Amino acid sequence: MPTTSARASLGLLQISLAGVLWGTGGLAVHVIREAEPLSVVTISAWRMLIGAVALLAMVALARQLGDLRELVRRRPGRVVVIGVATATYQALYFAAVVWVGVTVSTVVSLGLAPLIVTLVESVRRRRAPGSTDVLILAAALVGLVLVSVSAGSAGGPHPVLGVLASIGSGTAYALTTVVGHGLAQSTGPLCLATASTSVGALALAPLAVGAGVGGGALTDPVVAGTLVYLGVLTMGIAYLLFYAGLRTAPGSSAVIATLLEPLTAAVLAALLLDERLGAAGVLGGVLILAAVAGLGRRPATALDVSPAP
Repeated sequence: MPTTSARASLGLLQISLAGVLWGTGGLAVHVIREAEPLSVVTISAWRMLIGAVALLAMVALARQLGDLRELVRRRPGRVVVIGVATATYQALYFAAVVWVGVTVSTVVSLGLAPLIVTLVESVRRRRAPGSTDVLILAAALVGLVLVSVSAGSAGGPHPVLGVLASIGSGTAYALTTVVGHGLAQSTGPLCLATASTSVGALALAPLAVGAGVGGGALTDPVVAGTLVYLGVLTMGIAYLLFYAGLRTAPGSSAVIATLLEPLTAAVLAALLLDERLGAAGVLGGVLILAAVAGLGRRPATALDVSPAP
């Protein structure tokens, strides 16, 4: 039987892979918008819808439809909270990018989430974070700032609204992690990912209708194929990995590990879009990788990790 430390390491690996998959989403959105001027809200809605359909197909193949119905029956409130929070995080983040630019929105939303989750876990434990935890968190946040600043930002027309949207996005992401961590201890990751993604797709549907569903763009094979990639890989598989990892990894570690998302996006942009990463971006990437590696070497405690059921 795997040790607690081994289970925690596996959970961090699963969450890190989810972060890498999420990091490819920016390049995919770039490909879509090069072919068709779809709004980011429309793309996000299609992404969640396709992800939900793919996950439902997996549930049917795994013969877990009964488990999915039982989850919704037993924990309807938590499922709705996670699904709506996931949709809110995406919608507010995309809005913040438009209003205040990539750098501020990324630093505030992805930087705020680890702070909130660490604070929540500290309150639950009635114990301040240890010096190792603080060092890992500081390295991750400094790395995030360096990577984001190196990636550059064109600014935006509504900086105050953008910052507020970024704060809302980071808070929603933290809420998803905190509630999802608790539910992941008693629920299979496939059912949890399916239920939350389906709720998120329903929550984004009205916004997509208002922005234009872009159904005509689906006739373009590049757009359709990229949307399928976004839905299946960066939504369905990524959230399946994320919730699987939350079964054994603490939430504060999870949100730090997912900082591999902006690092992956920056590296892909430098390699494929000729965007300059720069020395600051390289240093930031090293700090993020060091923080994630430090999470794997941090001793696990009973308070950090709950065994998978």
